[in-house]
Amino acid sequence: MNVELRHLRYFIAVAEELHFGRAAQRLNISQPPLSQQIQQLEQEIGAQLFTRTNRSVQITPAGALFLQDARGILLQVEQASRRAARVHTGQEGELRIGFTSSAPFTGLVSDALYQFRQRWPQVHIQMQENNTRQQLAPLHDDRLDLGVMRNTPLPSDLQHRVLLREPLCAVVHWAHPLADAESISIQALANEPFVFFDPQGGTALYGEILALLHRYQIKPFITQEVGEAMTILGLVATGLGVSILPASFRRARLADVVWIPLQESDAISEVWLVWSATREPTAQMTNMMSLMLQNAEN
Repeated sequence: MNVELRHLRYFIAVAEELHFGRAAQRLNISQPPLSQQIQQLEQEIGAQLFTRTNRSVQITPAGALFLQDARGILLQVEQASRRAARVHTGQEGELRIGFTSSAPFTGLVSDALYQFRQRWPQVHIQMQENNTRQQLAPLHDDRLDLGVMRNTPLPSDLQHRVLLREPLCAVVHWAHPLADAESISIQALANEPFVFFDPQGGTALYGEILALLHRYQIKPFITQEVGEAMTILGLVATGLGVSILPASFRRARLADVVWIPLQESDAISEVWLVWSATREPTAQMTNMMSLMLQNAEN
């Protein structure tokens, strides 16, 4: 069967006008081709849609049923076209973002998510919490569109932009002897019991902070190893040790924890926005990237 959308439009015009001349004028075509198109349509579907006399055109019962379906088909096509256009321009669709546990504590990331939701409420944002290492394969395999992670070596098919360079701080219990200091050298932590990340956890902060300690010839005395930064904060709050974490985690506001700036200029951590270098960014990706990078510049 070879029924085209134009056949449906021609048929609907004739059915609504019940006059081939008026329908032809409405469609901006001449009457003979319109009559031929309706005849072809009837032959294709195997049913008479109109009864014709010299004085009138009447729709048949089959034509009345076909009219309902034809209108529904054209409406579906119109709706599908609008949805496709909205997805193409980033007004609808899906955006899959991987993020580390620290990302929600980073103001520019949370602000960008809020701004995106206000501007494009019809886009479904799927957030997936993964540490830095766990985001790399999904970004490569197109299971994630964007990744928000800490600085780490990337494979050649991924590219990044720096969103934030933030200071690393010492984290101690409120009753610790260092708690009243305005700032300290990292050397002040050399002999302290550390609450630190599990080396098997995959977080980039593990290697980043350990490298910082090693640069200053400090081998930390690690007494507790856990998977998440919030667990580290919880254990520091109980007095089980000290730690070093990015300043953005201060937004957690634990009452028993004190944050102390480190004096070393290289005691910093970067937050990256990462995406595939081999795929064309969608409009949804481009819109989110623009918001995040604009917030990073401000």
